[in-house]
Amino acid sequence: MRKITDTQQYPNVDIAVRNFGPIAEATIDLRPLTVFVGPSNTGKTYFSTLVYALHRAFDGFAGFPIPFLKNLRGKITYDLRHSPSEVPPEVHREIRAFFKKLNTKGETFKFSDLPQPVRARLQNFVSERFKHKVQDELKNCFDLNSISALMRLTGEQHNELTVSLKVNEGNQECWNMKARVSESEIVLDASANADMIFTPEGRSISGALLILPSAVDWLERNLYYLPAARSGIMQSHRVIVSSLVQRATRVGVERFPEVPTLSGVISEFMQHIILYEEDKIPNNAMRDIAEALESDVLAGQIRAHPSRSGYPDFRYRPQGVKAEMRLSQASSMVSELAPLVLFLRGLIRPGDTLIIEEPEAHLHPGAQTEMAATLGRLVRAGVRVVVTTHSDWLLKEIGNLIREGSLKENGVVRDKTNKPERWLLPDEVGAWQFHTGEPVEAIQFTNLDGIEPADYEDLAENLYNRSAALHNQLEETGGLTSSEYE
Repeated sequence: MRKITDTQQYPNVDIAVRNFGPIAEATIDLRPLTVFVGPSNTGKTYFSTLVYALHRAFDGFAGFPIPFLKNLRGKITYDLRHSPSEVPPEVHREIRAFFKKLNTKGETFKFSDLPQPVRARLQNFVSERFKHKVQDELKNCFDLNSISALMRLTGEQHNELTVSLKVNEGNQECWNMKARVSESEIVLDASANADMIFTPEGRSISGALLILPSAVDWLERNLYYLPAARSGIMQSHRVIVSSLVQRATRVGVERFPEVPTLSGVISEFMQHIILYEEDKIPNNAMRDIAEALESDVLAGQIRAHPSRSGYPDFRYRPQGVKAEMRLSQASSMVSELAPLVLFLRGLIRPGDTLIIEEPEAHLHPGAQTEMAATLGRLVRAGVRVVVTTHSDWLLKEIGNLIREGSLKENGVVRDKTNKPERWLLPDEVGAWQFHTGEPVEAIQFTNLDGIEPADYEDLAENLYNRSAALHNQLEETGGLTSSEYE
């Protein structure tokens, strides 16, 4: 029996909102693959952007709040070289006892075991830093002057907006945050779990060093967002750059005094494209996924060449053809998927998070099913993926990948190709149905139906009934010829 390998381990992240933009209420836990479905203007992009903003605010979702660690360079430190007159004797004894315990090999400790001055410093840091970081990132990512603009409007009345974040690692709660936003203020509470257990690494140096390995490792993990506007940006990125450079001069500012701004999601995506460089040491797993995507969907290769302007020139080479063409000359499918291929080759690594809006855009139904396979391969390679979609084809193939994973878990191996594995397990996938004015609901996977949103089933039934009724009317009025029955 073939052993099932584990996907990249992540802290468990739960995000809850009330009255957030068009979303009345939602509580969503991020899985290795998280899928948002539902009608337009129900909040799928809002929630995806929130994930992005919170990830940036906390520099990732580590088992221990990363802003502490970035501020302290990956370490919690406390200087014991103060003279006794500067540090009360009882505090000095507490700190020395803690570091003596820390230096005991194999010893674990709780957050509550940290000396009180250290805990106070961290809690104070969390309250001030998180408040400003969350506020700044929400305004940046949603392109707003005030985050009160995110409050859901019911009739003429604004409702208080709340955003909650909980991070668990293993079987223990690590830390949480809750923000309440009204028209006049933002109130943010954040705290670490007093019973959170750490296993320290290393020794104390000058009596003042503690390394938290899971959190330090998380500093190397990144999040990337492929927005719905990526196709147009890929086809015209050099023109956009030229325009931005022109408007950045004093003459440009005088000629264009009302220059609109970009959201943080769009601007960072453009920055990745404009400054793109092929990774000199590519990750083999990401390279293989990119090659499978090019072979199975694009039927060609995406190439990046330097240009005299200093900005990369992206080209498409169809299979079996030596000549290359600009993306503006290729199909919309090519320019839609080119960013994903480029990000796989130059940016994304195992442990990262990738958000993709409508990965099925501009794709034939057959290509949409292949895109589902790409999502499965990313999960297998250790990338956490969040997608928004309207595609029944994509959802049906994700359901098939879960069935395939169940077969593999039972020791049945059917995949004989040399391409990266694409199967999924039920617990690795979370699908969520967004509604207008109603709470977001989880869509349960079943072996019979797969992942089937209720409104998709209703729509299919309505279309069938309408088709049958029209067929009967045509038959009754003689509108169908005998050849149409053959």
